[in-house]
Amino acid sequence: MAKRSVRLSRDTLIGCAMDLADAEGLEAVTIRRLAQENGVTPMAMYWHFNDKDSLLDAMAEHLITSVDLPEPTEEPWDVQLRAILGAILAALRPHPPAAGLAMRRVLNAEPGLKLAERVLELLSRAGLDPHRSANAATFLLCSVISLVAAEFTNRPEPEDQEHLVRQKKALLEALSPERYPRVIAAAPDLVNCFGQDDYFELNLDLLVQGVRALR
Repeated sequence: MAKRSVRLSRDTLIGCAMDLADAEGLEAVTIRRLAQENGVTPMAMYWHFNDKDSLLDAMAEHLITSVDLPEPTEEPWDVQLRAILGAILAALRPHPPAAGLAMRRVLNAEPGLKLAERVLELLSRAGLDPHRSANAATFLLCSVISLVAAEFTNRPEPEDQEHLVRQKKALLEALSPERYPRVIAAAPDLVNCFGQDDYFELNLDLLVQGVRALR
């Protein structure tokens, strides 16, 4: 990434750190690298972040704050919960390498507390007691994060993707039709579900359906 001529502010640095994580992965985000990207010495970073952990906390808070939390409505609890999960997915999906950071600050900043309160209230309306609501809420957030992270982990380089998809599809379709008829029929989708919008929509529906089953 090229150095930037920008005003050195906390928001600028967090934005730069997010860009760096998106481009090269979370392991590339260090105090020294961030200073290099902005053309300053590492000591200048310590005006804004005590150490790398505080930088990661700031990135986590940025992710949580970016969730466009839907306003409460008169719709059923499951419809509202589904909308909230969709909003979380929309905020995290552009930043798959950093998505896991969301768990760091969800209960340590006002936007995260507001999000948690809404989800727990809806789960209470679904009939879950506080203990099960807490467990379900944690599972739901972890599941959305996992969806985003899995897409990143399983995404090949663009120039390799088409070749790998064809190769995997051919291997599955060469299986015995007597033993694996359903695997063969589903082969085109099994090898290429990541990155497809309907894959994410289906998984969010499955999460909400799982909460319904707990009632």
